[in-house]
Amino acid sequence: MKTKDHGWYFLCGLLALVSFCFVSCKDDNEEGEPPFDPSRPVAISDFTPKEGGLGSRLVLYGDNFGNDVSRVKVTIGGQNAKVVGVKNQSLHCYVPSKAYEGDIEVTILDEYGEELAFVEAEEKFTYKKKMLVTTFLGETYENNTKYDIKDGPFNDCGGVENMLWMVFDPFDHDYLYVCGGNKSHRVLNFKDERLETITFPSPVENKTLNVLSFSTKGELIAVRDVANTTEDAVFFYSRESGFKTQVNSFIARGCRSASAHPRNGEIYTSRYDLGVIGRYDPETKVHDVSKVKLPYSKCQIFTNIHPTGKYMYITLSDKHYIMRSDYDEAEKTFTTPYLVCGKYDTKDWVDGMGNNARLNTPRQGCFVKNPDYAGQEDEYDYYFCEIDNHCIRKLTPQGRVSTYAGRPNGSGTAGFNNGDLRLEARFNKPICIVYDDVRECFFVGDSNNHRIRKIAMED
Repeated sequence: MKTKDHGWYFLCGLLALVSFCFVSCKDDNEEGEPPFDPSRPVAISDFTPKEGGLGSRLVLYGDNFGNDVSRVKVTIGGQNAKVVGVKNQSLHCYVPSKAYEGDIEVTILDEYGEELAFVEAEEKFTYKKKMLVTTFLGETYENNTKYDIKDGPFNDCGGVENMLWMVFDPFDHDYLYVCGGNKSHRVLNFKDERLETITFPSPVENKTLNVLSFSTKGELIAVRDVANTTEDAVFFYSRESGFKTQVNSFIARGCRSASAHPRNGEIYTSRYDLGVIGRYDPETKVHDVSKVKLPYSKCQIFTNIHPTGKYMYITLSDKHYIMRSDYDEAEKTFTTPYLVCGKYDTKDWVDGMGNNARLNTPRQGCFVKNPDYAGQEDEYDYYFCEIDNHCIRKLTPQGRVSTYAGRPNGSGTAGFNNGDLRLEARFNKPICIVYDDVRECFFVGDSNNHRIRKIAMED
């Protein structure tokens, strides 16, 4: 008896499902958009918005667009737009890059891709250039798992093994130096448009370097990763020798910094185990190891001095925290540091003011003059990489942190993608960043993508 009842219920359910599907199909057919009618012209009556840039969603209104995305081609300013939706009287697409001319054209295609109908909008779209993330150099293959290591022109130089820190030659802006840690150290030669390799003589040869920097005299500084107080760690190489001849060195255990004060040439170092900032006087050759004491020890400490020399940012990378230390002109040193943004030993991704912001492994940053701040006490914003948030953040002089590039639509997934700063661009553990005020762009060491990315206004 139970079996008979269950069979009856199953049969009723099956009949109901079939009836539902039949009605649904009938409704879809009645409400579906009509296909393109070759006996009628295609028309564009309007579009919105009237202006925008790469990635803007554009809606065209008109008639006889059909109902098949694969049969509709849209160009804006002569560039192919990605069509994402078509109804007979409207279609949706994304504005492509370099659509400068702004003319909008719609072509209806047959199954072989041949033109059936064509129409051009009477009004032009106003294309607005925007800042974009692109790939400046580097390439990988086999799903981003392999790359060649070689010198060569920017468009054929393989991938970049490792990138920990980048610095422009302050005396010749055609050379950008990339510290490769325990891998090869590279040079971007903009004059010849080549990626090259730089080597150092013993005792730096084949040793792990944490930072490359420059003195105010133009000497190249290499900072070795040394865990004792008996070996030199900071080495100076003369410009006259092509950075091949060592002219000075000093001991600096656990050092990850060699920042030169722009006005007097003092070199500021850091020490991991003690949590201190050291001061090296190039005139007296005295290195005061613990000139500035931090509240925390056993931290990866990186420093960046403001272009005016009035203060420096101290990044505690593995503690997700940035501090500030102001310069005391009378004492000729930096003072006790204080919080700028983040929360000690708390990693997250939160934009906001000061200790309300959350960071995740911040690393190298750079100061960039903001024309909107002209005449103010501090005219610079600070842009820095966040390794484990896979993005570039921006810090204002008032301490407000915002996300500048990466994490499209809030997604923190690592990846590789170019395009709009916040809608499309993805990074994979970006570590180092510099601003090129000659070319008006950023260069970013995107470590796990083995590429150097560029952030600039669209060409």
